[in-house]
Amino acid sequence: MPAPLRNKPRLRRFEASQYLELAHGIILAPASLARLACHGGGPAFQKSGATPLYPVVELDRWAAERLGNLRRSTSEG
Repeated sequence: MPAPLRNKPRLRRFEASQYLELAHGIILAPASLARLACHGGGPAFQKSGATPLYPVVELDRWAAERLGNLRRSTSEG
């Protein structure tokens, strides 16, 4: 993962998109993060003026919830 993403406490939307893919394997376009910010269901964020900022800990928390528990079989719920 690029050092700039690793060392920042909050990421802009395009950086959050990159972080989710590199850290968690979740491919989500910045536009999809914007849609989730409007309609709900996305990671928590803060705003600095008009700029959404995603705390890395919230991205990690959201990714863990989205990925769910580990499974050993496709028949597990």
